[in-house]
Amino acid sequence: MKSHKPKIVAVIPARYESTRLPGKALKDICGKPMIQHVYERVSSAKLIHRVIIATDDKRILSIVQKFGANVEMSPKSCKSGTDRIACVVKKMPDISEDDIIINVQGDEPLIEPQAIEKLAETISEDSDIHMASLMTKIFDINELTDPNVVKVVVDKDNFALYFSRSPIPFSRDKEKTDIFYKHLGMYAYRKHFLLKYSQMPQTYLEKIEKLEQLRVLEHGYRIKMAETEFDSMSIDTPANLEKVLSLLR
Repeated sequence: MKSHKPKIVAVIPARYESTRLPGKALKDICGKPMIQHVYERVSSAKLIHRVIIATDDKRILSIVQKFGANVEMSPKSCKSGTDRIACVVKKMPDISEDDIIINVQGDEPLIEPQAIEKLAETISEDSDIHMASLMTKIFDINELTDPNVVKVVVDKDNFALYFSRSPIPFSRDKEKTDIFYKHLGMYAYRKHFLLKYSQMPQTYLEKIEKLEQLRVLEHGYRIKMAETEFDSMSIDTPANLEKVLSLLR
């Protein structure tokens, strides 16, 4: 009997409401809505079989349909991007339990297709890896103390030990910044684990740090981390948006 080769499906959660930048998924960036930039970059990544946008808003639905992307509606009650993706994926019978779902944030119009490929390769190489994510070295010392930059420490096999908004690990030698890693908020999961993860109750450290991925570690599961040279920038504020616009111009 031939073994099933898992499909790799990328899902981009995109909600309209945002505390600091409402409607950011539809913000114009050089003549295209932000969500279209993300969709096109993800679609150009190798190994990806299908790209789906998961939204809770008909305004986003309408715009996405105009540029021809696959889009699925999800409930407004979804508390996170992970929940939104799980709601969409679980009702798709053609996605099997061992297929791979990649969660790409809908507010990262500069995401590198090669970074997505790296993540897909990492989780595909071992069927025992149920969840994976990306990290990149921190070279800017200011990012270490920025709570908006999430740091990660890993074991000798590159499985995450902890994620924090604080600088970790503590280093007495302030010059050795090569030991610090920034977590890039893109995830890959086996479908069966994604559905399990979305049903796990919130945990103590997750609530303190406001980092959803800590729920996985606190429940005793592992996250494989892949190192990439590519960085990314999420658009959470008008200042972030202006920075991305200036870069693209």
